[in-house]
Parts: sequence; structure tokens; C-alpha cells
Amino acid sequence: MALKIRLTRLGDKKAPFYRVVVADSRSPRDGKFVEVIGTYNPLTDPAEIKIDNEKAAQWLKNGAQPTETAKELLIKSGVIERTTK
Repeated sequence: MALKIRLTRLGDKKAPFYRVVVADSRSPRDGKFVEVIGTYNPLTDPAEIKIDNEKAAQWLKNGAQPTETAKELLIKSGVIERTTK
């Protein structure tokens, strides 16, 4: 089972709100997940990011792969160090 750290969409039409979750890579975007590790609200200014850094770090250590968007959120919240290319 390949685990991903990704976003699931909540909220109303044109008012998105996201949960940052750990899920099986084969499950649908808003389908089953293993654990909620945070939230993301892009509508506030600045965008509100709340992530449980300890849980996120533990999942990354256990091999969960973040999606591109989730990776950016983890970098902003300080879980992952930004690597320069």
C-alpha cells in the first residue's frame, strides 16, 4: 500500500476548504483516508495552514509521499526543509 499525503476538498461551491490527510494512493481524492494531519483554508488572507508537525514528520519517516501541493504546505509549516536546485 503506497501512502500519500494529500488534500481532500470540503466546503461549498466557490468556497473551498481542505483537509491535509494521509491516504492510500489508490483511493479517490475525497475517499477513505488513514488520518487527518491538518487543514488548509486558501480563502483567508494570508492562507491559513494548520498542520500537526509531529504527525506529519512521523508519516514522512514511515514512507508517505506528499503530493506537490501538500509538499508546499509542509514546507510553509516547517515540516520539510526547502531544498534548492
